Amino acid sequence: MDGKLFYLMGPSGSGKDSLIEASRESLHKLNCEVMRRVITRSAESIGEDAVGVTFKEFEGQQQAGAFSLAWQANGLGYGIPIEMDEWLRAGRHVLVNGSRANLRQAIQRYPTLVPILLIVNDGVLRERLLRRGRETPEQIDARLARNALFQDRRSSDSPVHLIDNSGDLSVAVAALLELIRLNAEPDRT
Repeated sequence: MDGKLFYLMGPSGSGKDSLIEASRESLHKLNCEVMRRVITRSAESIGEDAVGVTFKEFEGQQQAGAFSLAWQANGLGYGIPIEMDEWLRAGRHVLVNGSRANLRQAIQRYPTLVPILLIVNDGVLRERLLRRGRETPEQIDARLARNALFQDRRSSDSPVHLIDNSGDLSVAVAALLELIRLNAEPDRT
């Protein structure tokens, strides 16, 4: 039986990387691998366990069929290595750090994927983004506006599981692990 794909999304600053890292050991116990992304900037600058490549390297890898999923957002290229498909076929579950803008493409390719949206209240998100210091206040306002638009556009035909990461990280970790437990169990019908 194929494994299940868990597609984690959330605005910049929502804590996706922190959630993934805090859950990693428990995810392995649930037969769930964390897929490393390939991103067109150095891994040192992004705070996640990713492979940094140039745009030229990224385009070459994409043309060679090295990615299961690939997209561009915020001026960067993102790719999920094809190794993910091997893991899924082998019955392993996979958690990916995805993109809200790429959700439709991901569902088309993996119709049984479980979409997960990490949400954070606007005040907490604004504070995290300001503390991080990567964006101007205007850019932060634009990010918050895009986040509100995405949440308003969630359709009922493609349910997205929400996990609130506004408070203690351990609460979000417990919610993620429970969601994976519930959705990774084989159907007993």
